[in-house]
Amino acid sequence: MSKTRQDLTWQELEIGATIITPGNSDEYKSGDWRSIRPVVDKKKCIKCGTCYIFCPDAAIYETEDGFFEADMFYCKGCGICAQECPTQAIEMVEEEE
Repeated sequence: MSKTRQDLTWQELEIGATIITPGNSDEYKSGDWRSIRPVVDKKKCIKCGTCYIFCPDAAIYETEDGFFEADMFYCKGCGICAQECPTQAIEMVEEEE
């Protein structure tokens, strides 16, 4: 039985080879990397979508009521959404364990 790329040790991989296959980035819970997370104050939010536009990880989504929230599965806690929010409706808070 031949080994798949996932079964190879790092010594057996070709130079520059990766185990990641195209189109599987949604399988990796990159949000586990963060130590702070965004919290939206809906009283201050004007539903402008600026946070959505500036999020480098496409982790912001629009809810049914028109507000925007971060998908904690992908959000890395960079704080760009809070920095760019024109009404300071997003606060970065420490992750709880």
